[in-house]
Amino acid sequence: MDKQRVNGAIDAVVGSARRHIGNLTGDTETQVGGVFQQFKGKVETAVGKVKDAARNAHDNAVAKQQADAELEHVDRAVVITGDRNIL
Repeated sequence: MDKQRVNGAIDAVVGSARRHIGNLTGDTETQVGGVFQQFKGKVETAVGKVKDAARNAHDNAVAKQQADAELEHVDRAVVITGDRNIL
């Protein structure tokens, strides 16, 4: 999991708490700061999710290339030896 995703979740929770405290105390500055921090956290979380998805897509592409290369190697061995039971 991307670090930015974790930090975003923390910011969202802390921002929500600050917003609620601002509501309870009537402190507009705390309330607005909490809304901003909560929004920032949601954006960070979304960016972290995109990074995770990109990383997973890259890892899957690399794994597919490796599997394709191994399959090609086995196919060549079958063609050369004519034996399908070489593994």
